[in-house]
Amino acid sequence: MVQRDVGTIKEIPTEERPRERLAQYGPQSLSTQELLAIIIRTGSREQSVLRLADALLHAFGGLRGLASAELGDLRRTRGIGPAKAVEISACFELGKRLVACADERNRRELTTPEAVANLLMPEMRDLEVEECRLLTLDTKSRLIRIRQISLGILDQTVIHPREVFRPAISDAACSIILVHNHPTGDPTPSADDHSITRRLRAAGEHIGIELVDHVIIGDNRWVSLRERGGW
Repeated sequence: MVQRDVGTIKEIPTEERPRERLAQYGPQSLSTQELLAIIIRTGSREQSVLRLADALLHAFGGLRGLASAELGDLRRTRGIGPAKAVEISACFELGKRLVACADERNRRELTTPEAVANLLMPEMRDLEVEECRLLTLDTKSRLIRIRQISLGILDQTVIHPREVFRPAISDAACSIILVHNHPTGDPTPSADDHSITRRLRAAGEHIGIELVDHVIIGDNRWVSLRERGGW
């Protein structure tokens, strides 16, 4: 008789259960597969929760691919229903936010495009659509807040000065930085990127809130329009 794979963590011997091992030895002692199994909680009739976690990592090419997976892609994975897909997505979103958490931001001033790229590269390089973020800064170039101001193709019909400067005024910002990604991985600025930058610079000069830079994020590469001369 073939023994069926166990489906829940409770059916795994106590000393081998990821949750109990984490409680006893700490999260650092667990593999990525085991940590993911804790989030998933249960397997299926065909495979244990540990094997399901392993299959999920394999299907998306590892942790980085899984972190950028869409809800629909997660749900289409055998053994992952809507509830599990939402829980997995929520966990990765918390991780992304931790990378850019306020405590970390407040320890440094965003005075260079490299600092801006290092802050947002982890969460923006894998986005599958163009997304534009607004960084509002205080008098010492310290970050006040990051806001999403557009989702989709970046052009002048989407990025209007009022959508940029209204939140900047609300944050009492002294200056701003615009950041958006190129899903192709190539951060080379487009004609629209240059045009939008010039338009926002002019609006900022009129309002009294300087556009310090416009940084474009690619796949582990970035471009500063200020440094590039698209100013």
